[in-house]
Amino acid sequence: MKIGSVVLDNITILAPLAGITNLPFRLLAKASGCGLVCSEMISANGLVHRSPKTHELLESRIEEKPLSVQIFGSDPYIMAEAAAIVEASGADILDINLGCAVKKVLKTGSGAALMKAPGKAEKIFLAVRKAISIPLTVKMRAGWDKSGSEAFAIAKVAEAGGVDGITVHPRLATQGFGGKADWSLIAAIKNSVSIPVIGNGDIVTPENVLTMKKETGCDAVMIGRAAIGNPWLFSQVTSLMNGNESVSPDLSERFDVMMKYLNISIECFGEKRACRMMRSHLGWFVKGLRYSSRFRESIKGLSTEREALSLIGEFKNFLFDSNNIDI
Repeated sequence: MKIGSVVLDNITILAPLAGITNLPFRLLAKASGCGLVCSEMISANGLVHRSPKTHELLESRIEEKPLSVQIFGSDPYIMAEAAAIVEASGADILDINLGCAVKKVLKTGSGAALMKAPGKAEKIFLAVRKAISIPLTVKMRAGWDKSGSEAFAIAKVAEAGGVDGITVHPRLATQGFGGKADWSLIAAIKNSVSIPVIGNGDIVTPENVLTMKKETGCDAVMIGRAAIGNPWLFSQVTSLMNGNESVSPDLSERFDVMMKYLNISIECFGEKRACRMMRSHLGWFVKGLRYSSRFRESIKGLSTEREALSLIGEFKNFLFDSNNIDI
């Protein structure tokens, strides 16, 4: 699988998830076999105006490459300048967001609002394409109209504007994550353009990835919410693609990854900030385990690495010693 000049090891791509796909999470996904990891959605205005918090989102490590960085905005000149900053930071792919339907993004004319303005979207694609040499991709929804006409219009101007790949999340902007993703739209978009099309939406199991690829003909599959607390999903997909069995992680693997995630987060953000994040993030990895609610409650006031290690160890020992394992 290739996106422009970038070759991926496999067809799995981690979706950009606000507040989730930071550097520590991306490193977990990559270590678990993800073909391409994506940053959180980053404000083009924040990059151009040198916001420290925004620029922090560009931090990366060689171990996670190739890396796609997603930006959002509505001004072609600002988007082009921000894209150049992203390329200079070492990103391998630049992605433009045309799918976010959060009100504060829409009111600026960004995200899914651009689905209604193919002319403006085209100007952005052309300006960004001129500003960078790395591959350029676009992530979009079905649009606002049930007919999907907006998605087809954007796909056409994207291809004409030098975009190297399109990710299609076939839900309307008004749906959020509700309802069912219409995979037939992915197939239709794939048949309408010659550039790679990445499918996204309603991927819950590794088997779903193979089904989406078979039903839509998409070139790769983007996985979002299903990967939260479950980075093993990427290696499971690869196993299935190679004709092998999909193996679930055992209890020790779950806790090893939790410890790794904690350690990397502290390295990246410092103990105090990382531990505040872990108050909710560590709970991702115990989903499906018996008494997981007890663990999630215990970490709500987490403030130190020592405390985190103690609570993780206590819960692990409890499950092992009392035979309370139930995944």
